[in-house]
Amino acid sequence: MLDDLSWSHIVLLLLVTIVVVGPKDLPRLMRMVGQWTAKARAMADQFKGAFDDMARQTELDELRKEIDSLRNERPLGSVERELNQSIIPEDMKSTVPPPGGVEVDAPHIPDPPLPEPPRSGESDESPEPRAGELAMTDGYEPPPP
Repeated sequence: MLDDLSWSHIVLLLLVTIVVVGPKDLPRLMRMVGQWTAKARAMADQFKGAFDDMARQTELDELRKEIDSLRNERPLGSVERELNQSIIPEDMKSTVPPPGGVEVDAPHIPDPPLPEPPRSGESDESPEPRAGELAMTDGYEPPPP
């Protein structure tokens, strides 16, 4: 805007302003020009911010539409249907037993007997194994050599 003004033009404008306004009112005029400039800049920033907000909102709306379309399309929905589909043909379903097959009663296994309490004078502790010997536990048999 001020690119085509030379120093001589600026000095001429300054002299005309001093003559027309007067040196007494020049500071008040400069203050008013500064306030107007500040208001114009604030309005320009607000205008720019409103456009940025609208652009951001538009982008968010587009993203929401894409997400909704992906949810509605369910690109893997056909795979899910195929996985949930039975592999047994409809005409054979009546002859196939239900999942789990025929129920069979489990054999009754009796509980193991409880150990007898130690008699008086006997300790329930087993002797400690000597060095080089393995401790024998119930049900453990060492492998044959």
